[in-house]
Amino acid sequence: MQFNSKRNKLTAAILLWAATSSVSANIEVEISYLQQEIDNGPVLSNILPEPEDAGLKGAELAIQDSNTTGRFLKHNYQLNSFLSGSQEQLLEKAQEQYTQGVRFFVVNTSEQTLQLIIKSLAKDALFFNAGSRTDQLRTETCLPNLLHTIPSRSMLNDGLAQWLKTKRLQKVLMITGSEPNDKAYSAAFKRAAKRFGLKIVAEKQWSFDTDLRRTAQKEMPLFTQQRDYDVVFVADERGDFGEYVLYNTWLPRPVVGTQGLSPVTWHRVVEQHGAAQLQSRFEKLSERWMNSKDYASWAAIRSVAEAVTRTNENDATTVTNYIRSEAFELAGFKGRKLSYREWNGQLRQPIPLIHPRSLVSQSPQEGFLHPTNELDTLGFDQKEINCSNINK
Repeated sequence: MQFNSKRNKLTAAILLWAATSSVSANIEVEISYLQQEIDNGPVLSNILPEPEDAGLKGAELAIQDSNTTGRFLKHNYQLNSFLSGSQEQLLEKAQEQYTQGVRFFVVNTSEQTLQLIIKSLAKDALFFNAGSRTDQLRTETCLPNLLHTIPSRSMLNDGLAQWLKTKRLQKVLMITGSEPNDKAYSAAFKRAAKRFGLKIVAEKQWSFDTDLRRTAQKEMPLFTQQRDYDVVFVADERGDFGEYVLYNTWLPRPVVGTQGLSPVTWHRVVEQHGAAQLQSRFEKLSERWMNSKDYASWAAIRSVAEAVTRTNENDATTVTNYIRSEAFELAGFKGRKLSYREWNGQLRQPIPLIHPRSLVSQSPQEGFLHPTNELDTLGFDQKEINCSNINK
């Protein structure tokens, strides 16, 4: 009887393998990666610049990871990458690859270029925004075939504001750079401050072109002179001046925002929940550290692979429907299963709060509750947006 039982189990296993092999035979998945090379001009400080291949290497690692597991199911993933500083060339490449049958696009471009690419192709293509943090893409211009793997500025600043509230650092001095992105970052923080009960005691605009390498110790204390504040918030996405605010403020206070304690998508100091293994694989591939855009591109391709694995289909409609369903979960090495918000396509994910050599915390902070999902305390909730066309 024991022999028959073992034989029956073996027979069942063989039949299951045969059925799986038959159903899963030779599924090919082509994914396009489009990156816009944007020249942001010289910066005043000597901070490390963002790698030119930021995003691309994350996509390449995701293809490797997907093929590692996919080969057992006879699923093969191929990446078609194209980098250009020309909006027109990116548009032409997207149209060319769509004509060749590609339906999955990971896009690391400006908001304007992203929207042009999406509008130029049919609605059966699925796009992942892995580069633009613009809030408007999640609150007003929400498209049913667009998903976001990179957090918005509001998600980042909500994560930061929750931590400030938890630490009772509630009186904030704000310093904003002159670039449009700096102003957008500050606007997201102002929203977060109001949402979580922080008080902005003063706002200052940085509009100087001084070489702070020589004068920061004299100029920054005077610029940050204010009666009282608990923390200094800096919005300087390019890195013009923010590095020199630390340790040079009028009052000895912590610095947060784009410099100091920063909310990010990903950073090399994230090591828990298996993240160290992801970091190691990435460093072996690219010979550098994984950054936020790399992670966003990696998460986009892994989302496609997860959906293909679960549905055993490679058509964009089936994959899109599964990714947007409640059944979808992405193992993203952040300690929680990640999923997409049905109302604007944003990937729910914790926000690490880091300084260059350490992970300080991760939001959502304990005690910030939500009726359905605590991750939805980060960024715009369903009632706060105007995306009536998302399910059309």
